Amino acid sequence: MKKWLGRTGIALLVLVLAIFIALATWEPFWAKRDALVLADRTYTAEIIRDEFGVPHIYGDTDADVAYGVAIAHSEDDFSTLQDVIAMSRGRYGAIAGQDGAAFDYAYHLLDARGLAERDYPQLPEDTRALFDAYAAGLNDFAAAHPGERKLANLFPVDGVDVAAGFALRQPFFFGLGNVIEPLVSGTPLKREQGPAIPGAGQPAPGEDAAPIVRTSHTPRTRNPAPLPYADEAAFSGSNAFAVTPEKSGGPTTLISNSHQPWRGGVAWYELVVESGEGWHFAGANFPGSPFPFLGHNADLGWTNTVNTPDMVDVYQLVLDDSGTRYRLDGEWRELEQRTVTLPVRLGPVVLPIRRDIYRSAHGPVIKNDKGAFAIRYGGMGNLGQLDAYYRLNKAASLDEWQGILARMDIPSTNFIYADKAGNIANIYNAAIPARSATVGGERIDWRGILPGDRSDLITRGSVSYDQLPRYVNPASGWLVEANNNPFLDAGAGSNLSPGDFPPELGIELKDTNRGTRGAKLMAEAEVLDRAALERIKYDTAYENSGYIAQMLRDVAAIRTDDPDLLAAQRLLGEWDLNADNIGRGDSLALLMIRPFMGSSYSNDPWPDAETELQRSVDHLLRHFGRIDPPMGELLRLRQGDVDLPLDGGSDTLRASTLWDIDDDGRLSVRHGDSFIQWVEWMPGERVSSRSIQPFGSATTRPASPHYADQSTLFVQHRLKPVHFWREDVLANAASRKTVTNRR
Repeated sequence: MKKWLGRTGIALLVLVLAIFIALATWEPFWAKRDALVLADRTYTAEIIRDEFGVPHIYGDTDADVAYGVAIAHSEDDFSTLQDVIAMSRGRYGAIAGQDGAAFDYAYHLLDARGLAERDYPQLPEDTRALFDAYAAGLNDFAAAHPGERKLANLFPVDGVDVAAGFALRQPFFFGLGNVIEPLVSGTPLKREQGPAIPGAGQPAPGEDAAPIVRTSHTPRTRNPAPLPYADEAAFSGSNAFAVTPEKSGGPTTLISNSHQPWRGGVAWYELVVESGEGWHFAGANFPGSPFPFLGHNADLGWTNTVNTPDMVDVYQLVLDDSGTRYRLDGEWRELEQRTVTLPVRLGPVVLPIRRDIYRSAHGPVIKNDKGAFAIRYGGMGNLGQLDAYYRLNKAASLDEWQGILARMDIPSTNFIYADKAGNIANIYNAAIPARSATVGGERIDWRGILPGDRSDLITRGSVSYDQLPRYVNPASGWLVEANNNPFLDAGAGSNLSPGDFPPELGIELKDTNRGTRGAKLMAEAEVLDRAALERIKYDTAYENSGYIAQMLRDVAAIRTDDPDLLAAQRLLGEWDLNADNIGRGDSLALLMIRPFMGSSYSNDPWPDAETELQRSVDHLLRHFGRIDPPMGELLRLRQGDVDLPLDGGSDTLRASTLWDIDDDGRLSVRHGDSFIQWVEWMPGERVSSRSIQPFGSATTRPASPHYADQSTLFVQHRLKPVHFWREDVLANAASRKTVTNRR
């Protein structure tokens, strides 16, 4: 018996070991691609790094430069680049577990790979050459640094892989993840726009609040959710300023003040590129891109802020009893179905999780307990943004630049522009689905859940460029954009009117504190010179309006005998509405504001003031022993050994938007003011610019001198020079080398 039990134990041990080995090795074996054919071409680039480690990349051709971009970025942040490439191949769950699997599900749901494979061959040859070269740079770095690889068989990659990453990530900037997540979880879709402040958002007198076609009374919103970029996208704020020479008293000025996460796949990476084919641009990109997304060339520049038009239509399908067919125009059609495998890391093993992916004539389909829902969104099935951003980099005039945007290939984001000729512009760019106010004589509520059995409600294409809100050289001489509605960007007398744009465009109407405050300060300034713009850009104040005013009223109305809450109530009642690290109430206000801002931004339920006040008081007493510590002791910039005080709050022009709560109770900021670039064209002179980042150029390389070398300047509101011209680069070069894939 003992011998039998011993043999059984050994057999079980062998079985367990075999299962462990299978789970530890199946994913890279399954992902291997022996038939991948790579471009057979030699690339050579020169990489010169300045005193802050910012790479300046030169090559004879644009493709040579793209190769160098991949090498330079890999040297600074190969870890994040691998995450992005894993997303573009549906393998991120093998790195990041369940959270990564959410990206992989979206990758399959949106058919990112299929779109890339279909459209990539149709792109212009020089655009494809750029992406192929970038992929070659990633491959060469991976081959030379095998010890840094996170996944076996993640490399080599090709241009199609890089393109698939674009196809996956772009829709989440306008909030697609915040539609997908409630559909996956079966929770209600919420009202998309209008303030969440109690009593607000009601129909105006005489307004018809009940359109004819509506199958749901819970239209959707852009709420934070655990899907790709959903949490960050809900709070992705940015500020942008453009000023004419007449208003500045000197240069045409463009200030790019993006608010993005400080780490990860949508964190900015600064670079300057220059080729013998006329590509010369200083700006920043996201990991996985061969070109900058914003910045300037010699003639013009632009920056972006996130906008949130209604870009997504949701349809409830009518399924038959089998659940395999849906009804459209009285006929039954087969619901497309395929099963995918999501790799989900759990400790040392990767589990293969099977999921069914559905698609109808409308687009991707999600099933939950309430039925089957199809989604259709702006830019769906269009990969033209890969070429559009490249052409924008090389545009030389306002007309050429607008002509590229007018293609409607870039699905969303506002574009704020300035150039050496003194022009400024603000384009509410969005490939909004082309909708009609009425269909078949019925008024349509496009923000509701649409009937899925009518083909006449399936939108085709997008609105034209001429239908979008646009400012070009407003009489005020200035533009400011801060994720607000587009109708207060140029000041009284120059602003567009919301009545000139039909409601089916779904343009957001809400304001932000940054938008309200920025427009007010710009309008009050007689001259918008450098000093005035610095005061505005780094402003830390709140307007006593909107959700801020309502929060303070709610706090004042609290009835309590708790002495700590009473003291906190008095402190907020005396607060100077400024997150400048001076007032006694700044720390308490900082903790209080974010949930109320989140409610206003995403239309979540309005917070209970007493609950939030108790939470904030408890935190401050537990970690500081007082409710009024200096805000700089609470709000910190932390990276490695760097630990510095910060100013600004959620939704101030100087933005410290999101943070992690560390064990010592300090708030370690992870999202807010990120890449800042200040560009000036003086009449008759060459362009000059300055920039800054919160950390440095090598955010995941603790041993690098550029891990956090910009942090002190950042917290002091100072900028460093951008060395755009080669003679300046050489004069400030800290390192210089040539990279090539020549064997």
